[in-house]
Amino acid sequence: MFDGRHPTILLFGAPGVGKGTQGLILGQIPGFYHLSCGDVFRSLNINSREGREIYQFSSRGQLVPDELTVKIWKQSLMGHIAISRYKPPDELLVLDGIPRNTRQIEMLNDTINVLHVIHLVCADVDKMVDRIKRRAIRDNRADDANEDVIRTRFEVYRRESEPVINAYPTEIISQIDAMQSPPEVLVNALQKLVPIRNQWLKSLPNEPF
Repeated sequence: MFDGRHPTILLFGAPGVGKGTQGLILGQIPGFYHLSCGDVFRSLNINSREGREIYQFSSRGQLVPDELTVKIWKQSLMGHIAISRYKPPDELLVLDGIPRNTRQIEMLNDTINVLHVIHLVCADVDKMVDRIKRRAIRDNRADDANEDVIRTRFEVYRRESEPVINAYPTEIISQIDAMQSPPEVLVNALQKLVPIRNQWLKSLPNEPF
Protein backbone atom coordinates (compact mmCIF):
# COMPACT_ATOMS: atom_id res chain seq x y z
CA MET A 1 0.00 0.00 0.00
CA PHE A 2 1.25 3.49 -0.89
CA ASP A 3 2.18 5.42 2.26
CA GLY A 4 3.60 8.50 0.53
CA ARG A 5 7.11 7.10 0.27
CA HIS A 6 8.46 6.23 -3.16
CA PRO A 7 8.45 2.50 -3.99
CA THR A 8 12.10 1.68 -4.56
CA ILE A 9 14.43 -0.94 -5.94
CA LEU A 10 18.05 -0.66 -4.80
CA LEU A 11 20.94 -1.71 -7.02
CA PHE A 12 23.78 -2.45 -4.62
CA GLY A 13 27.37 -3.60 -4.94
CA ALA A 14 31.00 -2.57 -5.03
CA PRO A 15 32.36 -0.01 -7.52
CA GLY A 16 32.42 -1.35 -11.06
CA VAL A 17 29.89 -4.18 -10.68
CA GLY A 18 27.53 -2.61 -13.22
CA LYS A 19 24.92 -0.86 -11.08
CA GLY A 20 24.76 2.10 -13.44
CA THR A 21 24.54 -0.10 -16.54
CA GLN A 22 21.68 -2.15 -15.13
CA GLY A 23 19.93 0.93 -13.79
CA LEU A 24 20.14 2.64 -17.17
CA ILE A 25 18.60 -0.39 -18.90
CA LEU A 26 15.88 -0.87 -16.28
CA GLY A 27 15.02 2.82 -16.56
CA GLN A 28 14.06 2.28 -20.20
CA ILE A 29 11.47 -0.34 -19.25
CA PRO A 30 7.95 0.99 -18.60
CA GLY A 31 7.15 0.92 -14.91
CA PHE A 32 10.71 1.58 -13.73
CA TYR A 33 12.52 4.91 -13.29
CA HIS A 34 16.27 5.06 -12.77
CA LEU A 35 17.92 7.79 -10.72
CA SER A 36 21.68 7.41 -10.22
CA CYS A 37 23.30 9.37 -7.42
CA GLY A 38 26.51 9.53 -9.46
CA ASP A 39 24.64 11.01 -12.43
CA VAL A 40 23.02 13.56 -10.12
CA PHE A 41 26.47 14.62 -8.88
CA ARG A 42 27.99 14.72 -12.37
CA SER A 43 25.13 16.91 -13.61
CA LEU A 44 26.09 19.67 -11.16
CA ASN A 45 27.94 22.72 -12.44
CA ILE A 46 31.54 22.16 -11.33
CA ASN A 47 31.84 25.91 -10.76
CA SER A 48 28.90 26.03 -8.37
CA ARG A 49 29.47 25.83 -4.60
CA GLU A 50 27.83 22.41 -4.35
CA GLY A 51 29.65 21.19 -7.48
CA ARG A 52 33.02 22.17 -6.02
CA GLU A 53 32.18 20.46 -2.72
CA ILE A 54 31.19 17.24 -4.48
CA TYR A 55 34.33 17.23 -6.63
CA GLN A 56 36.75 17.68 -3.73
CA PHE A 57 35.52 14.39 -2.25
CA SER A 58 34.83 12.32 -5.40
CA SER A 59 38.21 13.20 -6.94
CA ARG A 60 39.90 11.52 -3.96
CA GLY A 61 37.64 8.47 -3.98
CA GLN A 62 35.95 9.55 -0.75
CA LEU A 63 32.25 9.57 0.07
CA VAL A 64 30.46 12.90 -0.08
CA PRO A 65 29.15 13.90 3.39
CA ASP A 66 25.71 12.47 4.13
CA GLU A 67 23.86 15.77 4.60
CA LEU A 68 25.12 17.16 1.30
CA THR A 69 24.46 13.89 -0.56
CA VAL A 70 20.89 13.53 0.66
CA LYS A 71 20.08 17.22 0.18
CA ILE A 72 21.24 17.27 -3.45
CA TRP A 73 19.66 13.88 -4.22
CA LYS A 74 16.27 14.90 -2.80
CA GLN A 75 16.36 18.16 -4.76
CA SER A 76 17.01 16.19 -7.94
CA LEU A 77 14.22 13.71 -7.16
CA MET A 78 11.71 16.52 -6.63
CA GLY A 79 12.83 18.09 -9.90
CA HIS A 80 12.22 14.85 -11.81
CA ILE A 81 8.74 14.61 -10.29
CA ALA A 82 7.95 18.28 -11.00
CA ILE A 83 8.58 17.86 -14.73
CA SER A 84 6.79 14.48 -14.79
CA ARG A 85 9.83 12.42 -15.74
CA TYR A 86 9.24 10.22 -12.73
CA LYS A 87 5.61 9.40 -11.93
CA PRO A 88 5.11 7.88 -8.48
CA PRO A 89 3.56 5.69 -7.24
CA ASP A 90 2.96 3.85 -10.54
CA GLU A 91 6.68 3.68 -11.39
CA LEU A 92 9.22 1.92 -9.21
CA LEU A 93 12.23 4.10 -8.44
CA VAL A 94 15.50 2.31 -9.29
CA LEU A 95 18.44 3.68 -7.29
CA ASP A 96 22.15 3.14 -7.43
CA GLY A 97 24.79 4.89 -5.35
CA ILE A 98 22.39 5.79 -2.55
CA PRO A 99 22.02 4.96 0.31
CA ARG A 100 25.75 4.39 0.74
CA ASN A 101 25.85 3.87 4.49
CA THR A 102 23.49 3.03 7.32
CA ARG A 103 23.04 6.68 8.31
CA GLN A 104 21.77 7.50 4.82
CA ILE A 105 19.25 4.67 5.20
CA GLU A 106 17.85 6.47 8.25
CA MET A 107 17.90 9.85 6.50
CA LEU A 108 15.95 8.46 3.52
CA ASN A 109 13.48 6.38 5.51
CA ASP A 110 10.76 9.02 5.16
CA THR A 111 11.32 9.28 1.38
CA ILE A 112 11.78 5.76 -0.03
CA ASN A 113 10.10 2.42 0.62
CA VAL A 114 12.62 -0.27 -0.35
CA LEU A 115 10.73 -3.18 -1.90
CA HIS A 116 13.76 -5.16 -3.06
CA VAL A 117 17.57 -5.04 -3.23
CA ILE A 118 19.50 -6.39 -6.22
CA HIS A 119 22.97 -7.17 -4.84
CA LEU A 120 25.48 -7.42 -7.70
CA VAL A 121 28.37 -9.54 -6.44
CA CYS A 122 31.98 -9.90 -7.58
CA ALA A 123 34.78 -11.00 -5.24
CA ASP A 124 37.62 -10.22 -7.67
CA VAL A 125 38.67 -6.62 -6.98
CA ASP A 126 41.31 -6.62 -9.74
CA LYS A 127 38.67 -7.41 -12.35
CA MET A 128 36.53 -4.58 -11.03
CA VAL A 129 39.47 -2.16 -11.15
CA ASP A 130 40.14 -3.09 -14.78
CA ARG A 131 36.47 -2.66 -15.63
CA ILE A 132 36.38 0.81 -14.04
CA LYS A 133 39.54 1.93 -15.87
CA ARG A 134 38.05 0.79 -19.20
CA ARG A 135 34.87 2.70 -18.36
CA ALA A 136 36.92 5.83 -17.66
CA ILE A 137 38.37 5.71 -21.17
CA ARG A 138 35.05 4.88 -22.83
CA ASP A 139 32.92 7.46 -20.97
CA ASN A 140 35.61 10.12 -20.40
CA ARG A 141 35.15 9.95 -16.63
CA ALA A 142 38.17 11.51 -14.94
CA ASP A 143 37.05 10.27 -11.51
CA ASP A 144 37.54 6.68 -12.71
CA ALA A 145 40.96 7.03 -14.35
CA ASN A 146 43.33 6.93 -11.37
CA GLU A 147 43.95 3.44 -9.97
CA ASP A 148 44.91 4.75 -6.53
CA VAL A 149 41.60 6.63 -6.35
CA ILE A 150 39.73 3.52 -7.52
CA ARG A 151 41.31 1.34 -4.83
CA THR A 152 40.53 4.01 -2.23
CA ARG A 153 36.91 3.77 -3.33
CA PHE A 154 36.98 0.01 -2.66
CA GLU A 155 38.37 0.57 0.82
CA VAL A 156 35.69 3.16 1.50
CA TYR A 157 33.05 0.76 0.17
CA ARG A 158 34.19 -2.04 2.48
CA ARG A 159 34.25 0.27 5.48
CA GLU A 160 31.15 2.42 4.86
CA SER A 161 28.84 0.70 2.38
CA GLU A 162 29.04 -3.05 2.96
CA PRO A 163 27.04 -2.76 6.23
CA VAL A 164 24.10 -1.38 4.22
CA ILE A 165 23.20 -4.82 2.87
CA ASN A 166 22.87 -6.15 6.42
CA ALA A 167 20.36 -3.44 7.28
CA TYR A 168 17.67 -4.97 5.04
CA PRO A 169 15.78 -8.24 5.58
CA THR A 170 17.39 -11.15 3.75
CA GLU A 171 14.05 -12.04 2.13
CA ILE A 172 14.08 -8.84 0.03
CA ILE A 173 17.70 -9.29 -1.17
CA SER A 174 18.66 -11.11 -4.38
CA GLN A 175 22.32 -11.82 -5.10
CA ILE A 176 23.32 -11.83 -8.76
CA ASP A 177 26.74 -12.64 -10.24
CA ALA A 178 28.01 -9.34 -11.64
CA MET A 179 30.56 -11.03 -13.90
CA GLN A 180 27.88 -12.36 -16.21
CA SER A 181 27.19 -10.42 -19.39
CA PRO A 182 24.90 -7.37 -18.95
CA PRO A 183 21.98 -9.16 -20.70
CA GLU A 184 22.33 -12.15 -18.36
CA VAL A 185 22.39 -9.89 -15.31
CA LEU A 186 19.32 -8.06 -16.63
CA VAL A 187 17.37 -11.28 -17.17
CA ASN A 188 18.16 -12.43 -13.64
CA ALA A 189 17.15 -9.06 -12.21
CA LEU A 190 13.86 -8.92 -14.13
CA GLN A 191 12.93 -12.40 -12.97
CA LYS A 192 12.96 -10.94 -9.45
CA LEU A 193 11.58 -7.48 -10.18
CA VAL A 194 8.63 -8.09 -12.51
CA PRO A 195 6.64 -10.04 -9.89
CA ILE A 196 7.48 -7.39 -7.30
CA ARG A 197 6.20 -4.62 -9.56
CA ASN A 198 3.02 -6.55 -10.34
CA GLN A 199 2.41 -7.11 -6.64
CA TRP A 200 3.02 -3.43 -5.94
CA LEU A 201 0.54 -2.32 -8.59
CA LYS A 202 -2.11 -4.64 -7.20
CA SER A 203 -1.68 -3.02 -3.79
CA LEU A 204 -2.64 0.42 -5.14
CA PRO A 205 -6.27 1.59 -4.80
CA ASN A 206 -6.69 2.02 -8.56
CA GLU A 207 -4.57 -0.56 -10.36
CA PRO A 208 -2.94 1.33 -13.29
CA PHE A 209 -2.70 -1.48 -15.84
